[in-house]
Amino acid sequence: MNEKFQVGLTRDFKTDDGQLTYDDIGLDILEAHPDVEHRFFERHEPLVTAEQLADFDAVISLTPRYTAQSFEGVEKLAAIVRFGVGYDSVDVTACTEADVLLCITAGAVNHSVAEATITWMLTLSHNVFIKDRITRDGRWNDRTFYMGRELRDRTLGIVGLGGIGGRLIEMIRSFGMKTPLAFDPFISPQRANELGARLVSLEELLRESDFVSVNCPLTDETRNLIGRDELALMKPDAYLINTARGGIVNEAALVAVLQARGIAGAAMDVYETEPVKPDNPLLQLDNVILAPHCIAWTDELFRDIGRMACRITTMVAEGKVPPGVVNREVLERPGFQAKLARYRQS
Repeated sequence: MNEKFQVGLTRDFKTDDGQLTYDDIGLDILEAHPDVEHRFFERHEPLVTAEQLADFDAVISLTPRYTAQSFEGVEKLAAIVRFGVGYDSVDVTACTEADVLLCITAGAVNHSVAEATITWMLTLSHNVFIKDRITRDGRWNDRTFYMGRELRDRTLGIVGLGGIGGRLIEMIRSFGMKTPLAFDPFISPQRANELGARLVSLEELLRESDFVSVNCPLTDETRNLIGRDELALMKPDAYLINTARGGIVNEAALVAVLQARGIAGAAMDVYETEPVKPDNPLLQLDNVILAPHCIAWTDELFRDIGRMACRITTMVAEGKVPPGVVNREVLERPGFQAKLARYRQS
């Protein structure tokens, strides 16, 4: 009798008392597969240990980090499936050298993050939080000082024109905005045009946009992509929105430009250090709205991510190459090929 494909889920999918943190993460897909068994890590470690990985063929991972140390002596593991699209928590090179496939749930987050971005665009431009505050404070007549601005005839700039950016373009069409601008060195002007955007340099995008939405991954190339000089290019009545990763926007530079009222405001879901420390100056500013890396979290989002993560995992169990592969170079490594061949034979 062949041994079943063993799937581990990181412990942060459960509460301290052992209940699932989220209602639906697609576990029925794993449960329905005759050759797959799954169980949760016994404990949560911010940095996953080799001991935790040793007995699994694949791991579906929420928040922990993985370094080269995580894979020392680990021979069985074939795949890590990130529950989401960010993968800066995983040492990709170490993954590849350990013959481990790294996958993300590409596409599953597009709708939710795009919708959250529009939520923030409307909240910022209509001074929603300020109007709530003056009402609660009994400052009714102050409403005259907080006129909003519509999205109509304004320009959105998208930094990173992937799936989220493409979905965002679809959503804004009904608002009567101008043709969006996009900066992405990995797509062609033709592809941008197909999506409904005009491809420009980062500098032009920052100068011309009324809203700048950051939607690219955090990599060595994008770290501090938007710093002091870049923020200085933005219009004084423009807004910056970051739903991608902290570190793409230099936080100290952003604080400085917000304090100086160099831009109208910002909305931040991600930070250079998470959780945000109590002394972070962003917390003291009245022209920024903040969320704890969850602005796009919805029941639908976690359902879609979970189902995709579980489908990716079962494809590996069947010896197939799934979608969402980050380290495609691992596909050519004999060690990884041997793992897939073993699953196909099973």
